Amino acid sequence: MILISKTDITLEQLKQLLIKSEEIGIDKNTKNTTDESFNFLLDFAKNKIIYGVNTGFGPMAQYKINTNEQLQLQYNLIRSHAAGIGEALSPIFVKAAMIARLKSLALGYSGVPSELISLISELINKNITPFIPKHGGVGASGDLVQLAHLALNLIGEGNVFYENKLQPTNKVFKKLNIKPFKIKLRDGLALINGTSVMTGIGIVNIINAKKTLELSLLASSLINEIVQSFDDHFSLELNSVKKHEGQQEIAKDMRNILIDSKLIRKREEHFYEKTTKETVFKQKVQEYYSLRCLPQILGPILETINNAEKILIEEINSVNDNPIIDVKNKQVFHGGNFHGDYISFEMDKLKIAITKLSMLAERQINFLMNDKLNEILKPFVNLGKLGLTLGLQGTQFTATSTTAENQMLSNPMYIHSIPNNNDNQDIVSMGTNSALITSTVIDNTFQVLAVQFLAIIQAVDYLNIKDKLSSKTKNIYNELRLIVPSFTKDDIRHNDLQKIYNYLKEK
Repeated sequence: MILISKTDITLEQLKQLLIKSEEIGIDKNTKNTTDESFNFLLDFAKNKIIYGVNTGFGPMAQYKINTNEQLQLQYNLIRSHAAGIGEALSPIFVKAAMIARLKSLALGYSGVPSELISLISELINKNITPFIPKHGGVGASGDLVQLAHLALNLIGEGNVFYENKLQPTNKVFKKLNIKPFKIKLRDGLALINGTSVMTGIGIVNIINAKKTLELSLLASSLINEIVQSFDDHFSLELNSVKKHEGQQEIAKDMRNILIDSKLIRKREEHFYEKTTKETVFKQKVQEYYSLRCLPQILGPILETINNAEKILIEEINSVNDNPIIDVKNKQVFHGGNFHGDYISFEMDKLKIAITKLSMLAERQINFLMNDKLNEILKPFVNLGKLGLTLGLQGTQFTATSTTAENQMLSNPMYIHSIPNNNDNQDIVSMGTNSALITSTVIDNTFQVLAVQFLAIIQAVDYLNIKDKLSSKTKNIYNELRLIVPSFTKDDIRHNDLQKIYNYLKEK
């Protein structure tokens, strides 16, 4: 069980919750802290004007709300803002968003009772997935619309996915003997006022982006083996004179992957230790950039992923509500911690990085497909009869078009602020849009990588070099061959690509 407490939650713990379905719990002290915050605010707000407790919301904050109407105000907020549209967010995004909201509220600065955070954790553990539409968030005041759909479920309304079916929330709650939450103070605002949806999606994006980088490293190393590349372009000596940590890390990873390869060559054995009378060399002196400049290309991608992880983990462990209830100083502070610029900016940078990774994969695919470039394979890595069979020709179209889509999607969302909410929200982050588009770019990249790995394993078989591969590259080759056997005849390649895509995403 992963306990929610004042201690920061880590990416590894989030992976256990999201991927391995580890149960979530709440530390006893954390429950006490939230109740203390709730009780303080309940007393503090009696003779003061507190935004969202006894005032309207947004541009209507100038209206004071009568005491006997304050709870109805919270229900009105939830119901009116449950105004999203479009397809439902995937269950893993919703679960991540719920964890993010739970973590923020559990820090004890939102004035909600422990009963509320207990209910969120119960829904997570029982695999009850709120229906949250894709469209609705502008990223400030956080994810108001999408989080309103989560809040709607907590009060027993709306719809949830349970046992793979979309069902009325009240029906599922009745079946599982779950009592809907009854608003007590400012709980409606506390539930919807924050960055939890964009943060949740962003966390999943980080997990998947790391996978694409690991796979790209393996694929790139395999192609270096296929062409029997020299080892100096990923050597310690060459890369240590460039100060970038990402570059040095990628080069180190390549050395570790290829340490026992029987295909990678030493330059000194071919060009330094013997003289030659050739004036035009048959073997390439240097490889194409897509094979030789991997530390310099993947290095900044690694650093971008690492920085995005740092920011997203900081965000999920932060309070992103407004106002902030400060029990220690017996004060309530109004501000804008709900603003999602940090997430939006990082997601834009991340999607640019992963788009570049897909572009690298596409160029490597083209290298394998084009016999005039590689000079060792048949056109389109064809293992059959040329002319009669087409090999992987069709798959290249898929890789090219999908990469082109990534290039278009990698344009920034961060700068596309549109004022709304009667200009109260006059500059917004569009963080949820940025996170969602980034998820599409990452998923597209898995598809391009599926094409790349299919071409690679066919090339390995054509050259009959399986037994000369490094132990790490041979391992992924063997795993892929269990999924897609070697072939010489044309067939429907969609099935092969889908199997490899599923394998790569689950790896």
